[in-house]
Amino acid sequence: MKCRHCGQAVQQTFVDLGTAPPSNAYLREEDLHRPEVYFPLKVGVCETCWLVQTEDYAEAEALFTSDYAYFSSTSTSWLEHASRYAGMITERLSLDQNSLVIELASNDGYLLKNFVSSGIPCLGIEPTDSTADAAEKLGVPVLREFFGESVGQQLCRDNRQADLIIGNNVYAHVPDINDFTKGMRVALKAGGTITLEFPHLLRLIEQTQFDTIYHEHFSYLSLYTVSRILSTCGLRITDVEELPTHGGSLRVFGCHADDSRVDSTAVARVLQLEKAAGLQTLETYRAFQQRVDSIRNNFVAFLIEQKKAGKRVAAYGAAAKGNTLLNYAGIKPDLLSFVCDAAVYKQNKYLPGSRIPIFAPSELMKARPDFVVIFPWNIADEVMNQTACIRQWDGKFVTAVPVLEIR
Repeated sequence: MKCRHCGQAVQQTFVDLGTAPPSNAYLREEDLHRPEVYFPLKVGVCETCWLVQTEDYAEAEALFTSDYAYFSSTSTSWLEHASRYAGMITERLSLDQNSLVIELASNDGYLLKNFVSSGIPCLGIEPTDSTADAAEKLGVPVLREFFGESVGQQLCRDNRQADLIIGNNVYAHVPDINDFTKGMRVALKAGGTITLEFPHLLRLIEQTQFDTIYHEHFSYLSLYTVSRILSTCGLRITDVEELPTHGGSLRVFGCHADDSRVDSTAVARVLQLEKAAGLQTLETYRAFQQRVDSIRNNFVAFLIEQKKAGKRVAAYGAAAKGNTLLNYAGIKPDLLSFVCDAAVYKQNKYLPGSRIPIFAPSELMKARPDFVVIFPWNIADEVMNQTACIRQWDGKFVTAVPVLEIR
């Protein structure tokens, strides 16, 4: 395998999670009588640029289909995060009706609707029809394309270069990260700003967040590696913020390489944190698999123990995180009877691989499970507030990552 960024041979395995279907390929009733397609879920690390990346991956079109089942607006805490960002960046860059904001992978309009309401021109670029339809209903104009250099060139020819390019939780999702980055450079005005948010590899390793690994995530990113990629493509990082979202993320601020802005001291500080944590040494990556296996084993043991005791275990959040954990652990409905999710488009379907049924949250009151496993642990507090009803029968919440915890 060649590194997706620098082209060097990738020989060191970071983690091997076996095989699994795409994490958002939810099944309908009729699909239960058909075979599922599984892909290897093995991640390596490049010893030259330290890009952590999936070894084998499906074509993007096979993962982000027209009925792609992730809608950002489902989480209230994420909507609040998006609203705060919009206010902050509008003030920071003095955006107004003469500006243009472009969001890459704009999903269902969860973020750009804030710019629409402020009268700031914007454009979403989103390849999946289901989410693009939802965004357009909010008044967000959408270009239905996979973004890359050719789309960036078309935007330039159409005189639609951006004052601000936003990429929230998309940079890790692109199979050709160099082409995507070149596209941002071409689509960015002179003096313009790019902001990218992505889960921080440092936190993934520290907290053994292996369930954030799935096929739609082609890369797992550090500031060191992102800085190298941007630099290679004619861009540079001027500032960085550490965020609590998704278990610990970075928000980087980028610009053209020849921009006159002075780099923030935060960039050097985070780079030093990564170096001190061993993100540029092989030993750090070699130790990860054993920790992953320990989490899996403890979770399986917990479920078996509850079944022996006659307890019923359900889950909340038909999330990609849960699918990674369930498929690696080999969990089926005999150990975890159902999962609830507030997203209507997931209800009455089945999780890929495990084929566990997905119900509306109201099912919790009917079934009265003894334990509810929260798969999207990054919003555990939000979930516990929304489903506090389980306390009525002394039900308990469980998170499996980074350690098994009963709440």
